Amino acid sequence: MATRPISDPLVLHACELLSCLGPVQARRMFGGYGLSVDGMNVAIIAYDTLFLKSNEQTKPQWLAAGARAFEYEARGEMRQTHYHTPPDEALESPALMAPWARLALEAAVAARQPKPRRRKPSGPQ
Repeated sequence: MATRPISDPLVLHACELLSCLGPVQARRMFGGYGLSVDGMNVAIIAYDTLFLKSNEQTKPQWLAAGARAFEYEARGEMRQTHYHTPPDEALESPALMAPWARLALEAAVAARQPKPRRRKPSGPQ
C-alpha cells in the first residue's frame, strides 16, 4: 500500500527540528502522528503539540525545563505517558532542539533494551 506524503505543516516542521537525529519518519496514529528515527519512536504529535520521548531517568530534566507530559483519559482516569513538551524556544530551530532531541533518542534507545529477567526463587535451602 502506498503511503501519502505528509503535508501537515507542524509535522514537517517537527521532522526538520529532529533532523539532527537522522532521517525522521512520520506516521499517522491515534489521530496524531508518531515520529521515529531508525525504527525507534522519539516523538508524537497530538492535539497540535509536539511531545518528545522521556523516561524515568530523563524526566527530571524535562520537568526542570517546564515541560508538561502528554496525558490522555482512559476509563475515566487521566494517565501520563513518557512523552513531554520541549521548551518553547526549542521549537524555533533544529540547533535549539538538538539537546532535547538527543534526550528523546536516549530514552528511545533505553526503551529498546531488554528488561532484566527476574530470577525465580529456588526451592527450600
